[in-house]
Parts: sequence; C-alpha cells; structure tokens
Amino acid sequence: MNQTIVAPSLLASDFARIKEESEMLNASEADWFHLDVMDGVFVPNISFGLPIISAYRKHTDKILDVHLMIVEPDKYIGDFKKAGADVLTVHAEACPHLHRSVQRIKAEGMKAGVALNPHTPVSLLEDIIEDVDLVCLMSVNPGFGGQSFIERTYSKIEKLRQMIDSSSSTALIEIDGGVSLDNASKLVAAGANVLVAGSTVFKSENPTATISELKKA
Repeated sequence: MNQTIVAPSLLASDFARIKEESEMLNASEADWFHLDVMDGVFVPNISFGLPIISAYRKHTDKILDVHLMIVEPDKYIGDFKKAGADVLTVHAEACPHLHRSVQRIKAEGMKAGVALNPHTPVSLLEDIIEDVDLVCLMSVNPGFGGQSFIERTYSKIEKLRQMIDSSSSTALIEIDGGVSLDNASKLVAAGANVLVAGSTVFKSENPTATISELKKA
C-alpha cells in the first residue's frame, strides 16, 4: 500500500521565518509543501502570490503543491511554473473550460490538480478524471485556515475512490481542511492519498513529530 503523502499548509506558518520553516519541513518526513494562493474574489480572503512561491522554491527541493483559489487561473499557469510549482491545482468552479485548463498545466510540465468545493459533487469529474493527476477535496469552505472538518467529506472520498479505481486514472486524492491526528487514519481508510495539514502541524508543540504521526495514517 502506498504511504500517505503529508503536505503541510504554509498558510499556517510564520512568513517572517520562511527559511527556518522550510528547514524544519526539509528535515521532517513531510513530502510536499502546500501553498494556498487566494485572491479575495474567488474566496473571501487574500493570502500570497508568486513571490512567496519563489521564496519557498529557493529553500527546498521538495514538491511545491500550489493550490489556486483564484478566478481566471489560466492567465497565470506559466507564471506559477516559473515560480517553481510542481503541482498546480485549479478549482473546477473557477474554470469554465476545465479540460483546457488541465491540459495547459500539463503542457507546462506540471502535475495537474482539480479542487472541488464542499458543495460540488465528484460526479463533475467523470469525463475528465483520466486526465487529472490529483483531485483536491475541500473538507472546509475555502478561504480561511482553522475551520472544522466537514464530515460529509468521507462519503465524497469513497465515491471519488470508486471513480478512480474503475477507470484508468492514477489521480491522487488530496484532502484540504480540518485534517488532524484524530481523523487522518479514517481519511486514508476512505481512500485519501495526500493530507494537507496547516494548524495541526504549525500550531503543534512539535511539528516534526506531528508530521511523523500523520505519515503513519
């Protein structure tokens, strides 16, 4: 069985300590750096953009998993590649031509992810699942860290896992929002591959040990 991928969410980190936080993650069992880009339009918050992605790229060789919570993401696909993104995830709700968006991401040499808001059914991806490298299921409403996990997510994971396994897709299932040491194992048992954890990691007394525990899920 494939080992769980842990992707600490840098939105919960201290941006005054990018180098130190990166060094901590580099020395830990974390697999990916998860970076949430918010524009204040698609979601009711503004986070950071290309300069921060570039800054983290200078301090790690690990995978940069960039999650775009923005309108018109197609305009910036090439820019995020230049900034250092390895995985680029766009929201289905923000892409009227989702297949084209996915193909453009892959043409830039990145892995292509599609994120779904809590209200969006996984059936939306039936005709594109074989083209996608990652599906990010939002288990909170996007825009802010520290929210409570939406329990309905478990059934969505199971439906998505069935869709992937019954096709030729190799897409990973990523869970973003409210991931904790209490629910990590249940998420993986339902079919998740990648756990995004922000507050759980960065508000922990021992982030490295917390990451190790998540890896065991």
